[in-house]
Amino acid sequence: MFNLFGPKKYENVSAQQFAELMKDKNTVLIDVRSPGEFSSGHIPGAKNINLMGANFAQQIEKLDKDKTYLVYCLSGGRSSSACGAMASKGHTKLYNLKGGISNWPGPVKK
Repeated sequence: MFNLFGPKKYENVSAQQFAELMKDKNTVLIDVRSPGEFSSGHIPGAKNINLMGANFAQQIEKLDKDKTYLVYCLSGGRSSSACGAMASKGHTKLYNLKGGISNWPGPVKK
């Protein structure tokens, strides 16, 4: 009926859609989990920017707003929050992995 929070500024995508988007050279893959979670296994090529880290806002502020960002966490909750924060900083091409890395059928690097 009424969208009190305005339009959502990112898209939730399936693992298959996420994998397709990864093929584009203008994409940046971001894992927003803690460094410990990241080192226990992440999608190859991902950059770790911890959503709960003290400097998360400063790190996303420095990112190129012309790039496409593919964001994930363990189950999709933190990455959804991260996408919202990135959208508020002016990023417009944001994709959140539905179900997070727990839903990722592809390779994982340790």
